Amino acid sequence: MSAAIRPHSTVSAWQPPVPGIAEVFHARFTDHAYPAHVHDTWTLMILDGGRVDFGLDRERHGVGGSDTVALLPPGVVHDGRTVTEAGFRKRVLYLDASVLPESLTGAAVDAPLLLDAALRDRVHGLHRALGVRELPAGAVERLEAQSRLAFVQERLRTWLEGRPVVPYGAPGPDTAVRLRELLDARVLGGITLEEASALLGHAHPTHLIRSFRQAFGLPPHAYLTGLRVAKARRLLLAGMRPAEAAVAAGFYDQAHLTRHFGRHVGISPARFARSGRM
Repeated sequence: MSAAIRPHSTVSAWQPPVPGIAEVFHARFTDHAYPAHVHDTWTLMILDGGRVDFGLDRERHGVGGSDTVALLPPGVVHDGRTVTEAGFRKRVLYLDASVLPESLTGAAVDAPLLLDAALRDRVHGLHRALGVRELPAGAVERLEAQSRLAFVQERLRTWLEGRPVVPYGAPGPDTAVRLRELLDARVLGGITLEEASALLGHAHPTHLIRSFRQAFGLPPHAYLTGLRVAKARRLLLAGMRPAEAAVAAGFYDQAHLTRHFGRHVGISPARFARSGRM
C-alpha cells in the first residue's frame, strides 16, 4: 500500500446535477499531507472534527472550530496537512465561476477563513440537500439544493464584496506566467523544457524552473501533475474506468495515476470512483 494512501482514510465524492457545483467531496483522514497544487474551482470547506493547517499564497492558516468556513480561490497554490493524531473530517464543495467570479480572488487570498456561524449552517444545509445522489430534473430535492446554494452564494459574496478591493493577478515575471499558460494548454501532451525555452524566447531551462517556482510556489512538473489529477478526478466521477481515465488525463497507465492520485486526494482512483456510485 502506498504511504500516501492511509488505511484509515475514507472518501466519498460525486458530481451533483446542480449548476455551479463541480464536485462534492467528503473525507476523513488520520494522517495526510496534500502537496502544493491548484484547483480551477473555488474550494469551500467546513470541518466536522479535528484541525487542518494549510498554506495559501505563501501564508499559513489553521482551521478548526465549528463556526469557521474556509474559502480557497481558483488558480492559487495551496497545500494542507493534518495537525493532530486524531486527524480531521471535512466536507468540501468545489464551486465554479458562476457562483463566485474570479475577480474576488484577491479578497479570498487576503482572508480565506470566514468566522461565520450562519454561513457554516448554510453550507451544512447544502451538504445535507446534496446527500441525495440521484436528483431527477423535477425533484424537490434538486430545487432545495439550488435554493440552498443561492443562499450560500449570497453570504459568500457579502463577505468578499464587503472587503476593500485586493487586486490579484498571476504573480511573478512574464516568463513564469507564459510558461503557466503553456502548461494549461498542454495538460495531456505536456511540454519539454527545450520546447518551452524555444517558445519563450530561448530562456535557459533552469531560469524557467526558478522563475516558475518563485512566482507560483511549486515547480512546473508539480503544477502539471496537479492539472492531470484534477482531470482524472472529473473523468472518474463521470463513470470512466481508472485505467481509461489515467490515459485520458495524460498519465502513462493506471499505476502512474494511482501513485499521484493518492498523494493529491488521499485515496486510490478506484476507491474514489466507487465512492461516487455509493
